[in-house]
Amino acid sequence: MATDTVVVEHAKVENGCCKKGPGYATPLDAMSGPKETLIYVTCIYTGTGKEKPDYLATIDVDPSSPTYTKVIHRLPMPYVGDELHHSGWNSCSSCHGDPSAARRYLVLPSLVSGRIYAIDTQKDPRAPTLHKVVEPNDIVQKTGLAYPHTAHCLASGDIMVSCLGDKDGKAEGNGFLLLDSDFNVKGRWEKPGHSPLFGYDFWYQPRHKTMISSSWGAPSAFTTGFNLQHVSDGLYGRHLHVYSWPEGELKQTLDLGNTGLIPLEIRFLHDPNKDSGYVGCALTSNMVSISVKPVKVQNWILPEMPGLITDFLISLDDRFLYLANWLHGDIRQYNIEDPANPKLTGQIWVGGVFRKGSTVSAEAEDGTTYQADVPEVQGRQLRGGPQMIQLSLDGKRLYATNSLFSAWDRQFYPELVEKGGHMLQIDVDTEKGGLAINPNFFVDFGSEPEGPSHGT
Repeated sequence: MATDTVVVEHAKVENGCCKKGPGYATPLDAMSGPKETLIYVTCIYTGTGKEKPDYLATIDVDPSSPTYTKVIHRLPMPYVGDELHHSGWNSCSSCHGDPSAARRYLVLPSLVSGRIYAIDTQKDPRAPTLHKVVEPNDIVQKTGLAYPHTAHCLASGDIMVSCLGDKDGKAEGNGFLLLDSDFNVKGRWEKPGHSPLFGYDFWYQPRHKTMISSSWGAPSAFTTGFNLQHVSDGLYGRHLHVYSWPEGELKQTLDLGNTGLIPLEIRFLHDPNKDSGYVGCALTSNMVSISVKPVKVQNWILPEMPGLITDFLISLDDRFLYLANWLHGDIRQYNIEDPANPKLTGQIWVGGVFRKGSTVSAEAEDGTTYQADVPEVQGRQLRGGPQMIQLSLDGKRLYATNSLFSAWDRQFYPELVEKGGHMLQIDVDTEKGGLAINPNFFVDFGSEPEGPSHGT
């Protein structure tokens, strides 16, 4: 299935090592795949006040290369104001049995403008090119959908994209867009009358004939920044939606209640025979059997600060789960070999609102105050909090960027807008557990030629 915003690029070597279709026959086979040498990162100018297009950055992550940790290519989009957000591939291991399929095109949905870009990474992986633009008017006219978010490739060759609302920003218009292998609009995936209450992420398990989608909120609400009143007004979700796969019938809507507000990322275990999965509820910072307690704070907009779990992922061997707390500023590693009883095995601070030097302080149970000690990397102060994370195939390197969404960045971390974002590499102990910042890796999007940008 497709990766998320920070994309580790393996397509170049896969095309030479796979006799069948793209990807790998099993998740464990993938762990023995070649080490990544390039990463693609979507970089944002939307919402920063700069009238510049968002762009796709190619980053050299080969330690033996003279351009290691450098942005070696930038592909600007043809329009201004897109807000690139997540990304996926046109085909992946879901198409492993199809020799005619190729993991060639990176799919970039634009959350604000509604465009979807297809980027050709095969001609020159170090310098990708624009292949096609799916225009928002075409999507709206044929499906009524807008605000595209998560893109996943399907075994059929089609591409499925969750869309979070209609063109007016109403959540009632959300659903799932189908594109064919040539990026033509086919229509909606779900059956008429079977759209979810809210949209965001989704994950499918063919062997269990199930797809589950999660909920963010109405685009009319989240595009203006976070307002707690909008939660009370019912403009944010707290539900999971269970669909039959591939029929697209909504079979069940699970209300997660007040402890499950804004369930964002959803992941099943990678073993296709397993029926377990996790969902990260951002506002209440809960997951199945994992809870990030809110922290009492001073000099902030609320008396308690949620961790705001904005991303998480699972290692390909289903041993470890990693999550990012965007507001608290820490990345965590849990051993999930017993999925119902996760054990915290690693935690590292890479930012956060109550870091040392901030005007915000956390309050301990005894009433004393404290601030998180966040290290510098290569003499640079870390900004914002960890947001998107991506794990290498072998599970030993975790990459993290720090931009969530321009309106929310501006609200909670204005220094990201002023000084730009960055990307870190976290070294992972896959034997005993543990996380450590790699001191040799720092990608600074604050020093970009067109001015500071956010990497998502």
